[in-house]
Amino acid sequence: MTTTTRWLAEYAWLPDHAEPTPDVLIEVEAGRITALTPLTAGSQPPAGVEVYADAVRLPGLTLPGLANAHSHAFHRALRGRTHGGRGDFWSWRETMYAIADRLDPDTYLALARAVYAEMALSGITCVGEFHYLHHRPDGGAYDDPNAMGAALVEAAAHAGIRLTLLDACYLSAGVDGRALTGPQRRFDDGDATRWAERAAAFQPTDSHARVGAAVHSVRAVPADQLRTVADWARARQAPLHVHLSEQPAENDECRAVHGRTPTALLAEHGVLGPDTTAVHVTHPTSGDLALLGESRTGVCLCPTTERDLADGIGPARRMADVGIRLSLGSDSHAVIDLFEEARAVELDERLRTRRRGHFTPVELVTAATAVGHGALGWADAGRIAVGARADLVTVRLDSARTAGVPPVGAFFAAGAADVEQVVVDGRVVVAEGRHLTVDVPAELSAAIEAVTAS
Repeated sequence: MTTTTRWLAEYAWLPDHAEPTPDVLIEVEAGRITALTPLTAGSQPPAGVEVYADAVRLPGLTLPGLANAHSHAFHRALRGRTHGGRGDFWSWRETMYAIADRLDPDTYLALARAVYAEMALSGITCVGEFHYLHHRPDGGAYDDPNAMGAALVEAAAHAGIRLTLLDACYLSAGVDGRALTGPQRRFDDGDATRWAERAAAFQPTDSHARVGAAVHSVRAVPADQLRTVADWARARQAPLHVHLSEQPAENDECRAVHGRTPTALLAEHGVLGPDTTAVHVTHPTSGDLALLGESRTGVCLCPTTERDLADGIGPARRMADVGIRLSLGSDSHAVIDLFEEARAVELDERLRTRRRGHFTPVELVTAATAVGHGALGWADAGRIAVGARADLVTVRLDSARTAGVPPVGAFFAAGAADVEQVVVDGRVVVAEGRHLTVDVPAELSAAIEAVTAS
């Protein structure tokens, strides 16, 4: 017998609504939303709705589950450790490699479990893990060549969120094809064919996990092997992601070697398309934006990482205006807060243009929810709608940050700390602001200590 769970949201953000709807009865069976009923004034159910008293009230604003479309889980160990001096992306990367060199399947499981649980606390119900940490520190394969990926799948299960493992092909240290050295040897499968063989061998049966593909970047995958990765993803109807034009140096090197921009190179080799998401795209040309829009390639913006690493501010409004679907990621996890990522899309545009009012609240909510889930291959999530996965994130409207704020303004006021309850596929994962199975601060502290202690 199927059990029906009923929640009564004080406010719920429903699809195609410019602002939240008050008093919405949400009914869920087998992890899916089966009915939505906005109640009449006076808290009385409309005719035909007999079940109401048993509904669990959700005070505040209830949103669809948030999707973190770009994550490197192990980067969380760097938070607060790379901010004391000067430098840029390239100097930060050397510190990141030092952490990568110390991980094994057990320590990665512990760290990722805590990081994904931190995501759940912030309202994230699905994460796209851009995964290139494949092998032993010396570059040799583990007994199970996908042991590190399996650790990430298990970590997401413990944290109670869904995962798209974006298995990344990473073969070279520069656009000119120079060999990987040092910690980068862990990333290397030798060539794209062997990458594809290893990736194809990993087929998790867990319902919370899916496998997609990634081209790390044009720096890391030689041009003549790009199509192999793209074809692998398309044959499986899997998401394909790629770091793109995060740094001017990447653009300059690509022009020097190939005589074209990274975006043009990806287009030439069949990487762009409606199932592809380009990450960052901070320094595109007008021609690049046209190629992305015409190919219906999505873009994942990671504003808190892009500002933390001094990458720059991407042209988000210009992207949206040419039809590019925008999603959001926390990337290096300097911050895990999709509310902050969403409002940063608008606020960074204000800094860049010295004008206000570039994105509506609905556009920002959609980027953080439905578009992100779609970019990760979960098109049935990210909307509070009948038939959708029952992912519900309830945000307090009575905290020091949100008191007096109208529900429509929550994305410009609330933060991860205001998330009160999180439901993933109909299961409560976070209640009263606490994860139900993971002591997140304690586990983060222990897991990070294990990979940073001298």
